[in-house]
Amino acid sequence: MDLYGIVVIVVAVLLILFMSVKVVSEYERGVIFRLGRLIGGKGPGLFFLIPFIDRMVKVDLRVVTMDVPSQEVITKDNVTVRVNAVIYFRVVDPEASVVKVLDHIRATSQISQTTLRNVLGQSELDELLAEREKLNQTLQSIIDEHTDPWGVKVSTVEIKEVELPESMRRSMAAQAEAERERRAKIIHAEGEFQASQKLADAAVIIAKEPVTLQLRYLQTLTEIASEKNSTLVFPIPIDLISMFMKKEDK
Repeated sequence: MDLYGIVVIVVAVLLILFMSVKVVSEYERGVIFRLGRLIGGKGPGLFFLIPFIDRMVKVDLRVVTMDVPSQEVITKDNVTVRVNAVIYFRVVDPEASVVKVLDHIRATSQISQTTLRNVLGQSELDELLAEREKLNQTLQSIIDEHTDPWGVKVSTVEIKEVELPESMRRSMAAQAEAERERRAKIIHAEGEFQASQKLADAAVIIAKEPVTLQLRYLQTLTEIASEKNSTLVFPIPIDLISMFMKKEDK
């Protein structure tokens, strides 16, 4: 055998070895097909395949973060909104993700979009704005149920943004302002009611002991006297003078 033949054999052996040796990373799995028939999954690490007979498809097991494009939704109370979301999922069954669906990422994206429209279309606007966590759980449950046969586990679905029409924004702003005014009036009325109760209690005490009114008057004079930026003139009640006159008569 000449040198050329030896070189050809060596190159062929190296090529076969190169085609036989496969390396799969820790976050991947290799789904093996032998003559078109599913053998199973392998990895991570180094293993060998039969050249021209075995075929391997790598599947990534890491969590995929995917944006769900904005969807135009008509809510149950006939309000048109645009909603987008984000979905987190990963492959838990590599064999099913290859055999039972052509493209599990695209399939998950499409089912997420349709589910988002269907679920939010059955909800009212107030529920969409106030009970978002409940809707997230409902979306996650429904999408995960659809993707489970594909070996895909949906862990989280989060509604990111709800875009309202401009007219609806103005209406909601007016409603919020009216609600704040209503609360302010109620708080003010409650304060007036409590103050009137305290004044009534004070009036009962003053009626029993008239001297408390004089003490209150003197206390007011003391508080006003601390302000030195103006001159104040106060009338002296006759009752206050009469108290001193009674003492002198005695």
